[in-house]
Amino acid sequence: MKQKNIFMVIGLILATALLAVGCSSGEAPSPGEVEVTRIVTKTEEVEVTRIVEGEAVAEIQEVEVTRIVEEEAAPEPVTITYFTFSAAPDHMSELDQMIATFEAQNPGITVEVETAPFDEYFTKLQALIAGGEAPDVFELNYENFVSFAAKGVLADLTPMAEEDGAYNSDLFYPRSLEAFAYNGRQLALPATFSTVVLFYNKDMFDAAGVDYPANDWTWDDAVAAAAQMTDADAGVWGLYSGIQFWEFYKKAAQNGCEFFNEDMTAVTIDSPACVETLQTMIDFIEVDGVMPSDTDMAGLSDGDMFTSQQIAMDVTGIWMFSAYADAPFAWDIAVEPGMDTQATHFFSNGVSVFAATEQRDAAWKWAKFFTTSPDMATIRIESGWELPTLNNPEYVEGYLAQTPPDNRQAVFDSLNYAIVPPVIERQNEMQDAVNQLLDQVKLGELTPEEALAEAKVQMEELLP
Repeated sequence: MKQKNIFMVIGLILATALLAVGCSSGEAPSPGEVEVTRIVTKTEEVEVTRIVEGEAVAEIQEVEVTRIVEEEAAPEPVTITYFTFSAAPDHMSELDQMIATFEAQNPGITVEVETAPFDEYFTKLQALIAGGEAPDVFELNYENFVSFAAKGVLADLTPMAEEDGAYNSDLFYPRSLEAFAYNGRQLALPATFSTVVLFYNKDMFDAAGVDYPANDWTWDDAVAAAAQMTDADAGVWGLYSGIQFWEFYKKAAQNGCEFFNEDMTAVTIDSPACVETLQTMIDFIEVDGVMPSDTDMAGLSDGDMFTSQQIAMDVTGIWMFSAYADAPFAWDIAVEPGMDTQATHFFSNGVSVFAATEQRDAAWKWAKFFTTSPDMATIRIESGWELPTLNNPEYVEGYLAQTPPDNRQAVFDSLNYAIVPPVIERQNEMQDAVNQLLDQVKLGELTPEEALAEAKVQMEELLP
């Protein structure tokens, strides 16, 4: 037998609640304490035992119960700023997807994005910090991380991670996490890694009857192939590999040269092996004639010239996959060529929280999401926006399954030869000094030997 009885049990509960309110000190509650009290009435089924003709009979009855429900108040809405160089211009839509997902999972937090081109980014970031307008969270590459860490402007994420029961450092490749630690403190979370490979236009190779690049190519092999596809009068060259700090440190390593000694106390950039390396790079233009000069490029980027089929081979980063995806020709990649040995770039970007942010908790939540969330990782893999530094084989499998390029395995083959650039606290100053001297060599104002002798002097002044 099922009966419906209405039990109004308000009095005692309300009295208890009012007593608690009356005894309150009036101080604002701390996070996690009761902020809101609501009266909720709902119908519940309960088992009731009645005595019928001397016997106990159990029945299910519907009971209307009114309770006091104590809830935490909704958090005050906050807005945090995120400053990035890697999203613009090709991956803003993917970043917007990530932000939308994060905001849906974290009501009350809004993420506003600011961007700057890579060649302007770190100067602008320094200016924002110095001017008291620092972003709450910002992107740092491995090369510049030490410079900012040494200035004391990065928050120690260790206590935030320890307070967050949902955070798990085992999600990362251990080496990537270690790369963004400084003096025993975790000052950034690793977000992505990438490398540089040799992009090549398969149609141009086919038309010239040249075999496609192999993973064991040397630069001599690349120059020989490029010569068969170069027609400078028609504005077509076989090869592009920039003459700048990033390409120079890597090719120097291929040729047995390091910029510093092992303990970073002496500058060795003027060694004969480094001079020979720089001369080889200049020879691509002046002797071999297979690479366009800055004048030949007339303000176009190597990416522009590759997509317009004015360059047959382009040495650049895997972040260009999406930019070349709709190219009107077939293309693929290979491990970049070497000299005496092979060496390829290893780039890694991390995310830091500003030490003086007023939105510490929200900033940590965004940094954690942006580096560890499966939603983030899926968006990155599907779009080809670099690779997350998460130790999950499923992400690698998904990445390899995408085309173009067909030979995505070359990305991971390149990691067998990956080296990180030389890093000092005054990193930007060192890079700028070397790049300015390399420009003078390209212009014929200095010989490679003269430029690197001056680089040694300037770099010595930057050491502690």
